Amino acid sequence: MFIIALSPIIWLVVALSILKISSHKACPIALVFASSAALFIYHMPLVNAATAMLEGIALACWPILLVIIAAIFTYNLSIHTKSMDIIKKMLTSVSTDRRIIVLLISWGFGAFLEGMAGFGTAIAIPASMLVGIGINPMLAALVCLIANSVPTAYGSIGIPLVTLGQITDIAPLQLAKYVSLQLAPLNLLCPFLIVIATGQSIRALKGVFFLTFIAGISFLIPEMLVSFFMGPELAVVAASICTMTAIIICAKTLKVTDDTYRMDINKVPVPFKKGLLACLPFILIFIFLLTTSKLIPAINQPLNLIKTSVLIYSGADASPYTFTWLATPGVLILLASFIGGRVQSASFGEMFLVLSKTIISLRNTIITIITIIATAKVMGYSGMTHEIAETAVNTTGIFYPAIAPFIGSVGTFITGSATSSSVLFGKLQTASASAIYANASWIAASNATGACAGKMISPQNIAIATAAIASNGRDSELLKSAAKYYVSFIILMGCIVYFGQIFIH
Repeated sequence: MFIIALSPIIWLVVALSILKISSHKACPIALVFASSAALFIYHMPLVNAATAMLEGIALACWPILLVIIAAIFTYNLSIHTKSMDIIKKMLTSVSTDRRIIVLLISWGFGAFLEGMAGFGTAIAIPASMLVGIGINPMLAALVCLIANSVPTAYGSIGIPLVTLGQITDIAPLQLAKYVSLQLAPLNLLCPFLIVIATGQSIRALKGVFFLTFIAGISFLIPEMLVSFFMGPELAVVAASICTMTAIIICAKTLKVTDDTYRMDINKVPVPFKKGLLACLPFILIFIFLLTTSKLIPAINQPLNLIKTSVLIYSGADASPYTFTWLATPGVLILLASFIGGRVQSASFGEMFLVLSKTIISLRNTIITIITIIATAKVMGYSGMTHEIAETAVNTTGIFYPAIAPFIGSVGTFITGSATSSSVLFGKLQTASASAIYANASWIAASNATGACAGKMISPQNIAIATAAIASNGRDSELLKSAAKYYVSFIILMGCIVYFGQIFIH
């Protein structure tokens, strides 16, 4: 039964990494595997399987695909209005060293986008920007996947941890504390991995070791402070702003000069007003997401009342699926983009044309995400997901904390979302912790920690990355590159959680 439950995941691993099948072709087959197992092995009623798929399609479309389309539309519109050329000049004026530029955009700006919006924006926009300034497309996608890993637990104003708290009845503040402790070594390690990947050698750290360390420590300290005293909502937002500031200051003061990584860029000063106008859509995204977040209840609560709840899944454990129409990142990003584009003198006709072209270019990504989320819903409602996790618990016993992050990563691998992973496995993690007399909060936090690693290899996020760099069909190649980092992360996370729970307990 365990192998049958695992069959959709086994298929995806084999199809993407060995058979090199594109994700938009492999994921529909995974849905067939999951549906067949649910119907014939787990005896799920046909109507339940069908409505589980429908709920998955609803989740895929609103909010996930909406955010992805909105994020890439923002980037495409900035190209259309020529504002991206100005942003590139501003970013590249920080340094002519490729390693520093990649670190600033993927690690700093990417984390900022993850903290504010999540749902693929932190991969799509930075990867597109890196390609735009001349970085190899596959390298751009890889470094953005690596960089997007550790901020994932705090994505979209802390939604994964807030959700995990709701599922497990553990205070989000407590979860945020433990996640920040578990991720601390990885927050320091991640910038180094990005630089090494950029230079394709550990020798790439020569000349920028101190700057890279500063990029990690300036992220780690603010994240821990905010997590310990405020909670998960602004932890990564604060950390990303601090690390971008630190990288820029170091780049300006240390004056790194290495011709091996030098980018041939003609530095032209950008007037403040011109730069502000070019960045306006991104500034508006920040303002809209911040002012409509839970941090400002006076705005957040009324907007959250504009919603529709629909009972889609027909099973006994069904709960209504809620479409939040205004207080959702995709809508806010689109609004910011249209306002910013209009200020930048783009007509509404031009903007809708860019939007339609964006949607058409993402057709394979749309297929991938819809089918993988539908697969996750079928697996979850049929009991297949629980079968996988329960077998892992029974097999490992007291060593379960060592694989708790892996369980969390499986949830994100299937769904592409740390929030969904919390929903899938949150209760199981706390129940397992109680069974072996471990600290339930520590083990629950490890689910979010593991979800960070799973984000790197999720077919959904691989699809987003390849779409952002206009390299559809190269999913398997990117997955293979990201997998070695995933394995390293999971092993390290397992050790941190296992040995850490001895002290926490």
